[in-house]
Formats: sequence, C-alpha cells, structure tokens
Amino acid sequence: MSDGNFLSYNTVKYTLLHTDTAARAGVLQTDHGAIETPIFMPVGTQGAVKAIEQRELRELGAQIILGNTYHLYLRPGCDVLRSMGGLHSFMNWDKPILTDSGGYQVFSLSDLRKISRDGVTFKSHLDGSSHFFSPRSVIEIERAIGADIMMVLDECTPYPCEFAYANKSNEMTVRWAGECLAHARAVPAYYGHTQALFAIVQGSVFKEIRAESADALTAMDFDGYAVGGLAVGEPAEAMYEMTEFTTARLPKDKPRYLMGVGTPENILEAIDRGIDMFDCVMPTRNARNAMLFTSRGRMNMKNAKWKTDPRPPDEACTCYTCSTFTRAYLRHLFQVNEILALQLATIHNLTFYLWLVREARTHILADRFAPWKKEMLDAFRQAGS
Repeated sequence: MSDGNFLSYNTVKYTLLHTDTAARAGVLQTDHGAIETPIFMPVGTQGAVKAIEQRELRELGAQIILGNTYHLYLRPGCDVLRSMGGLHSFMNWDKPILTDSGGYQVFSLSDLRKISRDGVTFKSHLDGSSHFFSPRSVIEIERAIGADIMMVLDECTPYPCEFAYANKSNEMTVRWAGECLAHARAVPAYYGHTQALFAIVQGSVFKEIRAESADALTAMDFDGYAVGGLAVGEPAEAMYEMTEFTTARLPKDKPRYLMGVGTPENILEAIDRGIDMFDCVMPTRNARNAMLFTSRGRMNMKNAKWKTDPRPPDEACTCYTCSTFTRAYLRHLFQVNEILALQLATIHNLTFYLWLVREARTHILADRFAPWKKEMLDAFRQAGS
C-alpha cells in the first residue's frame, strides 16, 4: 500500500553490510532510528526495563528495547496507550521498540488457557478474568502499543514434545502468521510511524518441521524473521543446530531474531550462525540477584571474598558502576538489600551485553569474528573452571 501508515513490504529497511562466514553485520532502519546489528534488546516487559531508567538506557547505548503485548494489554491497556499516544510517548522513549505477540506468556499459562483454530482463550494471571487472543486482535493490540516491530501470534511448543504435536502446532502458527499479515495490511497505524511485522519460525527440534515453517513464512515475505521455540529447555547443542539449520533457509536481506536468548556464550554461538537480534531477561534478572556478567566470566557479588575488595566490579568495564564503585561497596548494598544495588548491577550487566554485540560487530567487519569468539569463549570457560 502507498500509505506509509500501513504495513508494506518496505516498512523497515535492512542493509547487510558484511559477512564473516555466517556472522553478519548490518543496519536495520526504522522511523525511530537505525539499529546496528548484531544487537541485544533489553527487555522492558511492562514499559520499563527493571531497575533502570530510560535516561540510563540511552547513556549505556541501548538502540532498541522489547515490550510485551500480553502484559501491556492487561496493564495499562489499549485505551490508556492510545490516549497517551502509544508506548513511545507513554514511557518517553524515542528509540525503536519491538513487541512480542504475548504468545509465549499466554501459552505458558498452561492450565489457564485453551487453544483453538481461531486463537487462544486465557485467564489473566492478575485476576482470573477471561480474555481471547486471535491473530487479528493481537495486531490491533500491537497497533495500539505502536512498536516499530510487531511479532505475529504463534504457539511456542514446549521441550520435549512429540513430532505430531510440533507439526500440528506449526501448521497453526503458519496459518496465524498469514492472518496477522493480512490484518496488518488492513489496519492502519495510529501514531504516524510505520510498524514492521516479523514472522516466527517454529518446529521444536525437528528439522523437517523447521524447514516447512521457514519456507512457508518466507514465501509470505515478512519484514523479518524470528527463530522461536528454542531456549525452552533443550540442550544448547540442539539450539545451535536448529538455529544454524533455520537461518540457512531464511532470506539474506531480512533481519533474523533469535527469541529469548540468552547467555553470552549462546549469543556468540548464535551470531556465528547468522542471527542478528537477541533479547533475554537474563542480564537484568541476574543483576537483581547479584550476578554480574564480565569478559572474565560471572561474579557473585554476595560472596564474602569481595567484603574489603577495593577494585571495580569489572576492571575491564567503563560503565558508571565500574567507574564509580568498588566490589566491596556493591557487595555491601546487596547485603543490606539497598535498591541501589539492583540499579548498579543492572547498569553493568546491560552495558556488558551491549558491549558484547558491539564488539562482535566490530570483529565481523574486520573478518576477525572467529578468533575473537574463541578468545571470549576460552575466557568464559577459564573463569568458570
């Protein structure tokens, strides 16, 4: 369609700048700014990244954040979001936002939901009230949120699951994706900026189903493609195998997003297999539990050995936390349950994750990704030994 407020095949522009074997460096252009890939997206489930301010997100270099359709639908609700001009305006964030469809949260409700061909009926985890998500309604909710990148409604299969279940689930996911795409073309955006729509390849750990899913979805020509249904309990090697298999079937000129991943090791391995975008609660959740990620491995800041340690938490890091405070002080904050501990640890962990993907990009562009990745993984292993 010619109207820029509608979904079109040119909603976002992805430019692949360079490859180093399968690893990719690119730029994803949205109306709220460019995103340099590979990229990590901090998770702001309910319109806020836990324990950190929007000002700090900007300062540490976050280029895009993720919001959750299920949670934002329940609170504050579509009426509030529309009245406030969408999520960007509501939370005062002028950079890109991606919203997942809420499918993972709905399907994780287990006993509180019922799946049908038309969608899924579920009960709110807040008050038990009944709700219904369909491909059409999810698009309308994501229009109200106003994210730059919307995800289709899908079913995330558990691990392990039987081939027959994964196959039937994927058939429904592909059908829902087509319905999402058609409805997104029919329903205009509210806030004057375009919204891309990404499909989600499913299939659990079965290559045959993954191939059918990827081929069917790429034929529909979405703006980008996610690899879903991984990081749900399967062995890491199975995750890597399915990721590599799936990316080989996806268009080279569209962005690729591995949902819900993961550890620094997972991210490096996935970049090596052609993934461009990541999200995970791990850096923020671990930060709130006193676990720091560093280039030399993980640090538990509650350990007694830091009690009088005058060094920065991570001597190789230049974030506000590491430039200003000592290991001893950060441990003290956790010991006395000060809120500041959560904020400072979150600043560091997100800085590290963003540094990691930025360094990966630098080494891809220099054709040095493989040796650099090996150096990083060796350092992580040595720290853990």
